[in-house]
Amino acid sequence: MKVISTPYVLEEKNKQVGKVLDIEKAQVMNIQLKSGESIPSHFADGDVLIIVRRGTVEFTVEEETVELTNETFLHMEPKEKHSLIAKHDADIIVVKMK
Repeated sequence: MKVISTPYVLEEKNKQVGKVLDIEKAQVMNIQLKSGESIPSHFADGDVLIIVRRGTVEFTVEEETVELTNETFLHMEPKEKHSLIAKHDADIIVVKMK
């Protein structure tokens, strides 16, 4: 068992993007964005899960836009182009399947 800490740091600094776990079949990242900050269009080679722990995030996937909160999560298939913008300060977990 391994407990992984992802402290909320937006009170101390702006954008936080970092890998928190890299295992054989998946990579887990923590992204924290201030309201208005964004990540430009890109894609991943495998399936991706986006889990919003705090805030509101607007995701555009293949030209369709959805709003995510802590009551929803997003699954993207390999190679789907996507971008995002924080509508409110956000704390996100990204799980990339290998």
